[in-house]
Formats: sequence, C-alpha cells, structure tokens
Amino acid sequence: MSARTAHLTRTTTETTIELTLALDGSGTYAVRTGVAFLDHMLELFAKHSGCDLQLTATGDTHIDDHHTVEDIGLCLGEALATALQDKRGIHRYGFFLLPMDEALAEIALDLSGRPFLVFDTAWQQEKVKLFDVSLVEEFWRAVAMRAGITLHIRVKAGKDAHHVCEAIFKGVARALAMAVARDPRCPGVPSTKGTLTS
Repeated sequence: MSARTAHLTRTTTETTIELTLALDGSGTYAVRTGVAFLDHMLELFAKHSGCDLQLTATGDTHIDDHHTVEDIGLCLGEALATALQDKRGIHRYGFFLLPMDEALAEIALDLSGRPFLVFDTAWQQEKVKLFDVSLVEEFWRAVAMRAGITLHIRVKAGKDAHHVCEAIFKGVARALAMAVARDPRCPGVPSTKGTLTS
C-alpha cells in the first residue's frame, strides 16, 4: 500500500506556510503557527485523528489572525485531498459526538468530493484570550472547501469557548479518523459513481 502523505508550501504576501501530513501516523505533531491557540487546537487534531502533522507558518498577525488561520485551513484541506489520492478502500463517512466538560459537539462528514460546510454554534464568548473564536468557522470552511469534504459541525451544548473549540477540533479529528480508515470489505472507491473526486 502506498503511503498516504502530502507535503506542501504556500507563500503569499500575507502568509508563508509549510505543512506535512501523514494519514497513517501515530498522532505526532510539531506545530508553530504564530497563533498560540490555533497551535493547541491543531495539536489536539493530530493526536485525536492519528495523523502526523508537521506545520510551520508565519503571517501578518500584527493585523489580525484571519489570514493565517484561513490559509492554514486551505493548506490542511489540500494536504488531505492529496494524501487521500483516489480514495480507494476508505470508509468515506465519519461521525462523532464529542463531550468536553459542559460542551458537546456533533460532527458528521463525508469525503464526497463535494465541498460543503454546515457550522451551527452560538458563541457565548467572542475570544479565548486573544483568539477570535469566529475564526474557527473560517478555518473549517477552508478545510472543507479545499479537501472536498461535506462537513457538518453542530455544537449541542457549551458555555466556555475554549471547551467548545476543543470539542469541535477533537470531534472532527475522530470523525476524520473513521472516514479515512481503510475498509477491508471495500477495496475500490466507496461510491456507485466510481469516483469521489467531484
């Protein structure tokens, strides 16, 4: 079986990003984005997805964190799409209900090739320290659009924004781990169309 990995760099006037992703890893990570809270969330994502993630980024965070967060999402989405190749032999669908203290996130996703995001939460705090929590939706929209994932994120409960964010990132990680796992019963593409690329 070929290794399901991807390495990419992205350089714009706003950000410079280098990312390596291995789907069949052990959850190791080395993440330095210049946005401390995002580092924490991506470390959780790697650990709970079982993917190995190496990521460095610099961006115009003196303006705000938006460009860095969104561009990292684009890179992670592109890396997922590249590592999944033609998606033969995967489960395709994943779902998880993730509790984090008082917070509860419901995640469902389909590696369909059709990008779509449903993001349903009502934040009770605007920031976690310096991090604007509205950027969480921007991040996952970028991932979904670039990876071609139909992604539903619904927060069923939660008051503390840190806990809500953790529930989301861990929940998506666990659902993704389920979806990318190899299915021994289905060695081909899990679609009657014969393709999951569009």
